[in-house]
Amino acid sequence: MEVRIRARGHENVTGRHGSTFEITREPEIGPTADCIIGVRADRACADLPEGFKRALRSGARVEVELRSGDLRDRVVGRGDPRLKLSDEVSMVFRRSDYVDERTVLVRCDKAARDLDRRLVRRLRDPDAVLEVRLRVLG
Repeated sequence: MEVRIRARGHENVTGRHGSTFEITREPEIGPTADCIIGVRADRACADLPEGFKRALRSGARVEVELRSGDLRDRVVGRGDPRLKLSDEVSMVFRRSDYVDERTVLVRCDKAARDLDRRLVRRLRDPDAVLEVRLRVLG
């Protein structure tokens, strides 16, 4: 089972946050938004297909592939029975077990600051396209 999301880069992407990374539908972010790596996303939590939400709530392991052109990175995290998946603006991927309406995965093996720095630099370009693929493992 797989879900694809498209977002864009933004000049204020820094990718410095130590415990999360985020993708948002918002078109603008400020310079302190150090977890956001993509804006103008075509989906948020609420838009995920119901079957995918069920898989997440069953605690499935999920691979997140982040790609922009020839640059890629991979993150693995887990779903959680407590996931609300109701936010209509954002998707947050967390190292911790914290859950709110924006949380998609917990216990991820990477946060924004751990992502390939070449990819983060590319995502500072507003014309860059970020392709996000969420794939249930096993």
